[in-house]
Amino acid sequence: MIAPFASRPAPKLVFGPGSIQELPACVREIGGSAVFLVSDTGLARAGHMDAARALLEAAGIPVIAYDHSHANPSETDAAVCADFARGKAFDCIVALGGGSSMDTAKAANFLLTNGGRMRDYHGYGKATKPMLPLIAIPTTAGTGSECQSYALVSRDDTHEKMACGDPKARARVAILDSHLTATQPRAVAIQTGMDALAHALESAVCTKRNAISSLYSEGAFRHLARAIGGVIHGHSTADDRGLMLLGAALSGLAIENSMLGAAHATANPLTARYGTVHGFAVALMLPHVMRFNAAQPDAHATYERYAGILRETGVSSLPLIEWVADLVAHCHIPRLTVPAADFELLAQDAARQWTGNFNPRPLQPADSVALYRRAFGNDGPI
Repeated sequence: MIAPFASRPAPKLVFGPGSIQELPACVREIGGSAVFLVSDTGLARAGHMDAARALLEAAGIPVIAYDHSHANPSETDAAVCADFARGKAFDCIVALGGGSSMDTAKAANFLLTNGGRMRDYHGYGKATKPMLPLIAIPTTAGTGSECQSYALVSRDDTHEKMACGDPKARARVAILDSHLTATQPRAVAIQTGMDALAHALESAVCTKRNAISSLYSEGAFRHLARAIGGVIHGHSTADDRGLMLLGAALSGLAIENSMLGAAHATANPLTARYGTVHGFAVALMLPHVMRFNAAQPDAHATYERYAGILRETGVSSLPLIEWVADLVAHCHIPRLTVPAADFELLAQDAARQWTGNFNPRPLQPADSVALYRRAFGNDGPI
């Protein structure tokens, strides 16, 4: 019997090398006539921001540009972006960059249209007024934020990651141009790629999975599994970049229609307390969480199905969890030493993470302590 579900609509996906050329037409399509362009300094230096602005201005669309998005945006980051834009003339937003730029743009949209602080929107559906239409253009293949209605923002005081969601915050259009991911540093490609892979795997087994989200999860995994090895080992091709970008977007749609699990719940405290890059933090925890979850019959069946996909694509003959662990071992993750005395504190932080509530195997604080011990018990990452 198929369990009841209600799917969430997806943005229009414009996929293909060079598809950023469609940006002016997409702005017109959503009713825009003037753009607030949100990005970061790295993309400004790489020339992507100027290229997007030139496309828009050549089509007669004026642009207000903001290039100060930061990694893991905080409430203050969102407020600074919104303050920069307030009072200026634009009727739509274009987010160009990785997950942080997209989160910053979405968060500023909440504040510009509904006021208050980002903590007011922690949860889902708390924006009572209309929001500006958004176009998302990812330059990394990882977060899937271009397909989600959530902005991830850290609280200024506790550094807790807040998922602030609303259907009005979802991008109307996502432009997936693999040319834009060619300039990302290898370390960024690896950590965002592992984040995308974790999204596919966690959304596939979480308690909110359904018939639609499972299609997205499996499609995402098929694309990502074919390309992630090339990314990690430094020989990715143009085709690999396309596979990763589409796989990340499909993972985002899987999350949008389901949820995540314990790998993200236990990873976020590592970012908050030690500054570990999000994708690497998730990668460190993922194999251990998969082994923990595989004790659940439903989760084990899903992993077996994914192992079948690995065999079909010729990617690996290893069992799925061992394949993931092998990928992590080759990710060149900076060494992270976590004192055993911190395990209990990290577990308390993990218990406050929303995603842990949807793990297929209920996650108790003692389980989180055990996961941290497995990941860092020898004062090493794995």
